[in-house]
Amino acid sequence: MMDTAGQVIRCKAAVAWAPNMPLAIEEIEVAPPQANEVRIKIVATGVCHTDLYYLFESKREEGFPAVLGHEGAGIVESVGPGVAEFQPGDKVIPLPISQCGECRFCMSPKSNLCEKGWFSGYDGLMSTPESRFTCKGKKVLQFMETSTFSEYTVINKNAVAKIDPAAPLDKVFVLGCGVCTGYGAAINTAKVEPGSSCAVFGLGAVGLAAVMGCQAAGAGRIIAVDINPKRFEKAKVLGATDLVNPEDHDRPISQVLADMTNGGVDYSIECTGDVEVMRSALESCVKGWGVSVIVGCTDMHDFAARPIQLIAGRTWKGSLLGGYKLKVGVPDLVTAYLDKKVKLDEFITHHMTLDQVNSAIELMKLGQCIRTVMSVSPQ
Repeated sequence: MMDTAGQVIRCKAAVAWAPNMPLAIEEIEVAPPQANEVRIKIVATGVCHTDLYYLFESKREEGFPAVLGHEGAGIVESVGPGVAEFQPGDKVIPLPISQCGECRFCMSPKSNLCEKGWFSGYDGLMSTPESRFTCKGKKVLQFMETSTFSEYTVINKNAVAKIDPAAPLDKVFVLGCGVCTGYGAAINTAKVEPGSSCAVFGLGAVGLAAVMGCQAAGAGRIIAVDINPKRFEKAKVLGATDLVNPEDHDRPISQVLADMTNGGVDYSIECTGDVEVMRSALESCVKGWGVSVIVGCTDMHDFAARPIQLIAGRTWKGSLLGGYKLKVGVPDLVTAYLDKKVKLDEFITHHMTLDQVNSAIELMKLGQCIRTVMSVSPQ
């Protein structure tokens, strides 16, 4: 055990006191882990669009104050009673979705949901009333029960993955959300087949990971679609064969793709969270067997399609965290990276510290980065 085990740790964190406000760097108190919990020293973290969604777009006043961040990597500092699978010093990645191994969803190979954790009680809030954080005498909520914008965090053992000790934490942190979400959407949810045609809508980290997943699955043609042409070079590096900017065309993108692919792609993956793009992605699929996967997150708007578009044989699916059972899937992806079978370095475009979190958020809002890695604590 480290010499801080069993004690309250005072450390630095980026606190969201209210929506639509810059994060404030504060000293917070992090309580020791309780039964079945793990306290982790966060080494590296990134800003994901879901953090921005909660802070700026969800229009919710509840759920604050909170420490955001759910894509990170760190080292176990101490463990609570009943924790045998983790030891102080283990390299780990916090997981936005738990895996208890016992509930109906965990027992089924068909899903990566879990009844234990914030998502099971999701009502628009992405945190639970439980928290191990306080600041200035107030309880501070833990976003997605992870809160990686903090030097230390406490997480239930069901939502932590132990990874290879050789893994560089400032690279593999992107597997905590963005890369596994897009990569798995292609591999696990769409089940892209060798030789098939694919279209990926939106080339942020998730969309670029979907491009990489389509290539890993052996797709013959991978069409990357975005209105930001600065993303195209990165998409080519990760496997895109065609690059399409909808703003270069005066007709619906679904018609453009249909003309390119003799009637539509076999698979489309939507990674924007825009409901109009979701419909375009569906309509871009070939009738008869086309599969369209929704990855982009929103609970603010309804989406629509004509029933005949599905009756004719298309399938519309959703994908959460790439369909991976994360306690198993994330360590496997770390190994794949160490074996040079998965690219991660290409996703990291900027380096900052936790003190610069608001600058990292601004970069993402402006679409000027793929992933900014923020150094939180020294290893």
